[in-house]
Amino acid sequence: MPLVRYRKVVILGYRSVGKTSLAHQFVESEFLEGYDPTVENTYNKIVTLGKDEFHLQLVDTAGQDEYSILPYSFIIGVHGYVLVYSVTSLHSFQVVQSLYQKLHQGHGKTRLPVVLVGNKADLSPEREVHAVQGKKLAESWGATFMESSARENQLTQDVFTKVIQEIARVENFYGQEHRCYLM
Repeated sequence: MPLVRYRKVVILGYRSVGKTSLAHQFVESEFLEGYDPTVENTYNKIVTLGKDEFHLQLVDTAGQDEYSILPYSFIIGVHGYVLVYSVTSLHSFQVVQSLYQKLHQGHGKTRLPVVLVGNKADLSPEREVHAVQGKKLAESWGATFMESSARENQLTQDVFTKVIQEIARVENFYGQEHRCYLM
């Protein structure tokens, strides 16, 4: 019987970047053409990776801006983050940088389990942020970068699989660095 692990992941980003669409596509395997702006929703899904099962709880947040104050509920008890911007909006890319700084300050850690997602990759003709910019930003954070399209179901499953792997990577990093030995 596989070991079941609980993981809470918060999805953050500017409004209308596709946070809800990514979460909904991942959990329900469908793209919603229209919906009311999100206040906060929670999605649950069991994900199997190798021999392990993960009960993934996704917290789909309302859109934030650079002035948003992140509540402690986005920090306490959270295992990982999916930071989303739209490749068609330079402003959303700038907001995601501000959100990362706030998370980093709130956690007080040098490494956070983060997947940076450039969503709406299907809208390339309207692109304002190039993949190389997202990749460079993620590298500066020690995070994983992906471009996706919730509409086309492009890498939506991989985004959430990758955040589980990032959580394990960061946990292992801190476990190795901060071992205590009793003598």
